[in-house]
Amino acid sequence: MSETASSGLQHCFQLKSASVSMTALELYYFDNDEFEDTLRDKISQAPGFFKDIPLIISLEKYEGLSSELDFFKIIGTCRRHNIHVIGVRGGNDDQRRLARGAALALLPGGGQRDRQVDPAEDTAETSEPAAAAPEAPTEPTPARIISQPVRSGQQVYAPEGDLIILAPVQAGAEVLAAGNIHVYGPLRGRALAGIHGAQSARVFCQSLEAELVSIAGHYKISEDLQDNGWKTAVQIQLRDDLLVVTPLEKA
Repeated sequence: MSETASSGLQHCFQLKSASVSMTALELYYFDNDEFEDTLRDKISQAPGFFKDIPLIISLEKYEGLSSELDFFKIIGTCRRHNIHVIGVRGGNDDQRRLARGAALALLPGGGQRDRQVDPAEDTAETSEPAAAAPEAPTEPTPARIISQPVRSGQQVYAPEGDLIILAPVQAGAEVLAAGNIHVYGPLRGRALAGIHGAQSARVFCQSLEAELVSIAGHYKISEDLQDNGWKTAVQIQLRDDLLVVTPLEKA
């Protein structure tokens, strides 16, 4: 008898919820040669960031013909560059049918997400309005506080609130948060704030030396960041879909 069986476990696995940082490739039209050239150029800017990442193809702004979409070519091109396409977001019925044929997961687009329905809404016109219950005060989501250096290869994740790091983030490390990221020391690794889409999230650090900074999916790599505020105390925020770096004393 195996150790698993003898320990009293009845199943060989369990399903648990997980929050994973994802990168979306927003596709406007598809041409196989141009797609690979553009992908190769993006990878050359930050090869470490793209290696073995899961990728979502977003069709929410796709303007090409559905007949031009070839998900098998997209998957093959990405695999040659160690990128793994796992699903499609948005798209019309024909486009999602093509994605399903390529064994890709189907994710809802921005306008397709399910709305929670209150059954009482169906009888709202014929029922007497209920007295409004007093709202209980809600406590803010506590920040996750890290007091030790985040070393190369480590990942620190705050799935619901801010992430506060009272030490350096070393090159090769990754810090992620649903809200803001505060680094009271040099930020040398990768920082991804607003990972669930919060465009108001910001990144604060005492010395900007990052490999990559991302807010709500918009990112800049080290070469771009060095143009402004490099190795100084800054905050980084999203304005009009662009990351803006501002010295902390002028914030």
